[in-house]
Amino acid sequence: MHILHVGKYYWPHKGGMETVLQNLCEAHTQRARITALVSSVDGTTREEVIAGVHVIRAGCMGTPLSVPLPLGLVGWIRRAQADVIVHHEPNPLALLAYLRARPASAFVVWFHSDIIRQRVFYWAYRPFLRAALRKAKAIVVASPNHVRYTPILQEFADKCYVIPYGIDMDRFRLDADRQPRVAKIRGNGGLPIVLFIGRFAYYKGLEYLVDAMWVIRARLILIGSGPMEKEIRERARAVKTPGSIEFTGELPEEELIAHLHACDLLVLPSVERSEAFGVVQIEAMACGKPVVSCRIPSGVPWVNRHGETGLTVPPRDAEALAGAINTLLEDPRRRELLGRNGQLRVEREFTIERMTTAFWEVLEMAQKDRVPDGYRYDPHDTVSVG
Repeated sequence: MHILHVGKYYWPHKGGMETVLQNLCEAHTQRARITALVSSVDGTTREEVIAGVHVIRAGCMGTPLSVPLPLGLVGWIRRAQADVIVHHEPNPLALLAYLRARPASAFVVWFHSDIIRQRVFYWAYRPFLRAALRKAKAIVVASPNHVRYTPILQEFADKCYVIPYGIDMDRFRLDADRQPRVAKIRGNGGLPIVLFIGRFAYYKGLEYLVDAMWVIRARLILIGSGPMEKEIRERARAVKTPGSIEFTGELPEEELIAHLHACDLLVLPSVERSEAFGVVQIEAMACGKPVVSCRIPSGVPWVNRHGETGLTVPPRDAEALAGAINTLLEDPRRRELLGRNGQLRVEREFTIERMTTAFWEVLEMAQKDRVPDGYRYDPHDTVSVG
């Protein structure tokens, strides 16, 4: 079987969608011929083989509204003659290219996220998206909340399948090599550690986390960078916190994992459903750490179960955020219980093996014009955000 994945970018480009795309492609190279058709970042078209995956990077004219404009997608899709085409949404130009190419291949959509900010653009794009979803044999989402809170998916709920994102648990083990670095991070200051990892972007809600630090006696470590970094740094300087606020910038993977083991809890204060899932939550849970996150209409509160793996609070509420963080900092036994529950949830629900095995079943059945019942969207499995 020849499977063509159509995505935005591919490794070494970093991003949530890109990581999922790479994991899916590499996991299935022993079972099928795998091609990834993506945009290049330098404007030139080239082909290469990476870990058994045929990667086609189509030359790109630019990225207006964060949408890559690769050249020749229609031709690439037609020439591939794939048995199954997997479209990773959102990727508007690629979807339009698929509709124009009109291949005979079975069609599967992995719906990672809705388009949130560009509302005028989305209004014009929605009819084409609806046409593509109508053609799809299956629509895959990472959580049932994706379907519940995405109106266009509600129209096609009967062919939505829930396959949560997965991580490699072995990458997050606290081994002997990591322990000295973890001890050094923890020993620098003596206060408990509250951790944030992510982009400094509009939807992350970092301003509310910084404001919460007025009444939190802890070290807040912010790992990452982004367009709002200057604003967040200025806001942090104004806070007379009983603890401290530290900015590390971007860190390599080993440092990220060491900080996850060193922290007392992770906070994901995102306020918009642009945060569709929050993979960093399951990374923290894999390290045995509880999570504080917000009840936004996305997969975030479905991943971090309130009272089971952490605490959830209303979005845009610094006082509620501070209350949840202080509640956990003051109760080590509860932190340990929630952290242990989180680890068990990751091992049960959020592994790469589970994700790639489940997706292979969907691909195989889509080619045969039928799909498995085991992963169908269940509206009773969603988490209400009020």
